[in-house]
Amino acid sequence: MARSKPMVMIAAAVAAAGLAFTGCSSAAPGGDASTAKTLKISTFSFGVEGFTEAVVKPFEAKTGIKVEVVTGKNAERLNELKATENSAGVDVMLITDNFAAQGQTDKLFEQIDAAKLPALADVADFAKGADLYGPATTYQLNGIVYDTRKVNAKQAKSWDLFGESSVAGKVALPDISATSGQLTVSGLGTTYGSGPFDYDTAISTLAKWKPGVLKFYASTTEVSNLMTQGEIVAAASISGFAADLISKDSNFAFAVPEKGAYLATNRAMIPVGAQHADAAYQFIDYLLGADAQAAALKGYNDLPVNNKVTVPESMTKMLGGAVPDPTKAGYSTIDAVKAASEFSTLADRFAREVTGS
Repeated sequence: MARSKPMVMIAAAVAAAGLAFTGCSSAAPGGDASTAKTLKISTFSFGVEGFTEAVVKPFEAKTGIKVEVVTGKNAERLNELKATENSAGVDVMLITDNFAAQGQTDKLFEQIDAAKLPALADVADFAKGADLYGPATTYQLNGIVYDTRKVNAKQAKSWDLFGESSVAGKVALPDISATSGQLTVSGLGTTYGSGPFDYDTAISTLAKWKPGVLKFYASTTEVSNLMTQGEIVAAASISGFAADLISKDSNFAFAVPEKGAYLATNRAMIPVGAQHADAAYQFIDYLLGADAQAAALKGYNDLPVNNKVTVPESMTKMLGGAVPDPTKAGYSTIDAVKAASEFSTLADRFAREVTGS
């Protein structure tokens, strides 16, 4: 499979080329989108109810295309896609950039034609830079969610918090399989070492902190339970989960790290073997549109990449001013292709040197 052009290079042609694509806003007569019985979407387990109500149902109503939603963790869905050669017939996979890059390396995804996505013209520049086959549809910030009754704001802005004796046994950190895992490792590499790929420094730091870490979690549900039950007072976490937790209990807050702040983009990828490509493009373009982006933000706290979406002041305040432009708050993206090429080695080291007994 040929290497894709960076999204930032091809986005400039989108507005003009998009005029020639007539099937994006409704089912195209005679195309596979109009005859497709079911468009199969694979997405994250977290927030799926909100995703269905905010995005899927309005899309079905607008286009007449029926959608089936299947869910699971990033790694599990990617492994299944590879093992079965997409025998399940997934048409669109929504997946975090690091895992999207892994699948791209394994030739599991088609290169998406950006000219078929007119809505890309309104997407923020920071979301177009990665050399991935599918566009960023939303993004998540990595930071520190904490209990304001036990941890102050200054403590929460520093990764040093997880090594403090005052909170030993009362903090959680992500396993490398979690979305926050790569982001946290790279954050520690940047904070205490030479950069996001200084895994030696990051791994040694985590190993040093391990005795005081109650849980290396694989699911945000675990963190939610630990936080609400008072078993932990802080955790490294993505912003979508943090916003959900904070909305239910004002004693919790989210901190943007002073250094080592990274974000993850959620990508829309078309798997090799997808049966309904035209309908897949329609869905992705709809997902990039301002209406769907605003609904996603309201329904399940995914942050919008569409510049026309107004982010509520309450969300901006909650995330420390890191929206709508996270780069101005110090957030950076990670080279997802490079991270993917090194992920297997990193995961092995993480299992041996951090979470292993």
